[in-house]
Amino acid sequence: MSRMSAGAAALMLAAIGMTADARPLKPEQEAKIKPAGPAENCIQLRSIRNTRVRDDRTIDFYMNGGKVYRNVLPQSCPGLGFEERFAYATSLSQLCSVDIITVLNSSPVPQGASCGLGKFQPITGAPK
Repeated sequence: MSRMSAGAAALMLAAIGMTADARPLKPEQEAKIKPAGPAENCIQLRSIRNTRVRDDRTIDFYMNGGKVYRNVLPQSCPGLGFEERFAYATSLSQLCSVDIITVLNSSPVPQGASCGLGKFQPITGAPK
């Protein structure tokens, strides 16, 4: 395995296993969330502090420094809201709208649906 391939494989393995806390928002909480600038194609992996799965289509990415990005998947991702956790693999230092996430199942099959990400919309008003 070349040095480049070994490094890419290590980064991919490090990225697998992103867990999230599923916390659907109440309508009054959702109403407080507002866009905070243009949507971005990518976010830096090293800056992701936490994620929260809201439902089968929505993931909030909480970043170091307090910024929050909402990713609304183009299609519903079966099991994402129920399982509350997902994995991704990338050879870059960023997670981008062209990347795929895979739902991590509790059992019996460890991997669930694989789904494409949407753009990362900075938001304000997300609960901590």
